[in-house]
Amino acid sequence: MDFGVEFVPESLVDEVVEKVKVADKTNFDYVWITDHYNNRNVYAVLTKIAEETEKINLGPGVTNPYTIEPAQTASAIATISELSNGRAVLGIGPGDKTTLDSLGLEWDKPLTRTREAIEIINRLLSGEKVATENMEKHDLNGAELNFEPEEEIPVFIGAQGPNMLKMAGKNGDGVLINASHPKDFDYAVGQIEKGIQEAGRDKEAVEIVAYTSFSVAEDMESAKEAAVPPVAFIVAGVPDVVLDRHDISSEKAGEIGEALGEGDFGTAFGLVTDEMIDAFALYGTPEECVERIESLKDRGVTQIVAGSPIGPDKKESMKVISDKIMPVF
Repeated sequence: MDFGVEFVPESLVDEVVEKVKVADKTNFDYVWITDHYNNRNVYAVLTKIAEETEKINLGPGVTNPYTIEPAQTASAIATISELSNGRAVLGIGPGDKTTLDSLGLEWDKPLTRTREAIEIINRLLSGEKVATENMEKHDLNGAELNFEPEEEIPVFIGAQGPNMLKMAGKNGDGVLINASHPKDFDYAVGQIEKGIQEAGRDKEAVEIVAYTSFSVAEDMESAKEAAVPPVAFIVAGVPDVVLDRHDISSEKAGEIGEALGEGDFGTAFGLVTDEMIDAFALYGTPEECVERIESLKDRGVTQIVAGSPIGPDKKESMKVISDKIMPVF
């Protein structure tokens, strides 16, 4: 089992880098930096992380083929690979419709656009000159990079829906799944394995990554309390089919979403129930988190990403993960 950590570059770059340096020193395997236009630029942040860390693998978690063209992504991640001495990984997915709407971009054919982007990026990184006359959503006419990364750059695909999960099984080195509960992985891994089988691939060639809302503390109630804000946003954003899977009322989820939309965070967070936290967060004492991770491992998960909040104190919680959780695995 590998362990990763996710950071949103909403605070000063130096503050993000200092947290990543803790992860690097405490033997985390991966750091994933989210890519949203309204935060610090993901590749600028990754550049500084590459220069100030030694071991940890690093990459966007995740970028998309709408706001950044695939050729630009290929160049950027190859540069990060060079700066980090071969530690770069690429997380890419279909993007977020709400964000794209705010930028005036149409979220058209996300599956096709993502699949084609991955093909373009892989071909450019391997030194090919790429023309895309047979592609539907991308139009390159002999594009190529002037340099080639010395190390292979694994591509992890962010996926949720059944078709995207199957596509990821066919085309990805790994699949990033925004979920924390075994029920979600029972479903997701089944879809990924269909894609693996259709492509004639080896199951062991595809990493299954639990991109979790993670919260660990020595005191369970503290861990649970820290998980409430991210769970509120998750509940407000997941489709009804996921809410149904966990017997959570879509009406209650709608109330949380309405409160968040109005900026009434107190009301929104107050509507979060224990059932919601159990469904959408991996939380508790170190021992309780180990039990939850074991359950995900049994379902094929090969990497745990500790996403927001990580715990009541991010740096302290990373040390707890390193000292008391990682050694078990």
